[in-house]
Amino acid sequence: MRSWRILSSWTAVILLFNLVSSAVAKRHVVYWNSTNPRLTAGDMSIQVNFNDYLDIYCPHYPDDGTLGSGQPESLALYLVKESSFRGCVETTGAIRRWECNTPHAPFGPVRFSEKIQRFTPFSLGFEFMPGQHYYYSSLPTDEGPALPCMKLRITVCCEHTSEGSKLIQGERLLSQLQYYCVTVLQYYFSILTVIRME
Repeated sequence: MRSWRILSSWTAVILLFNLVSSAVAKRHVVYWNSTNPRLTAGDMSIQVNFNDYLDIYCPHYPDDGTLGSGQPESLALYLVKESSFRGCVETTGAIRRWECNTPHAPFGPVRFSEKIQRFTPFSLGFEFMPGQHYYYSSLPTDEGPALPCMKLRITVCCEHTSEGSKLIQGERLLSQLQYYCVTVLQYYFSILTVIRME
């Protein structure tokens, strides 16, 4: 019975921690398709803070009849350098982040989320620097039709100052604390499983 109390205490702590960290974060939503005039004009720019999320929604067609005679949009999104951003071309330095290749997904548009953080415990996560600009662009995949160049610029707040240093340290602590809380919770679940088996 004691293990359940410990487990429920940890669960409450992690739940509270996630609620507090998510209350501070904003979600920036971008519908990535050729009907978004700000993406095709190349003037879309978003300023983000640490712990914010960038949510990219892929092109979606609820059924085959909504397209008419055209092909559904299918594209790959890249994180590119500023020089590549100007021309919408795939370069050797580009990082392929996501591929929008399921335009008829049964439960709505596919969403990819990028958490804006200085440090990440995940191998596929991307680490952002304060005061820097990051550039996303897309290219059509081989299966899809030709598409206009679509681009997005992300600016991460804040410049590296004494306040920015405090922000970086806080972000690092928050990431590490979240990672350790999840690890401890997984450890307690495994212990609980062993106790039940005995």
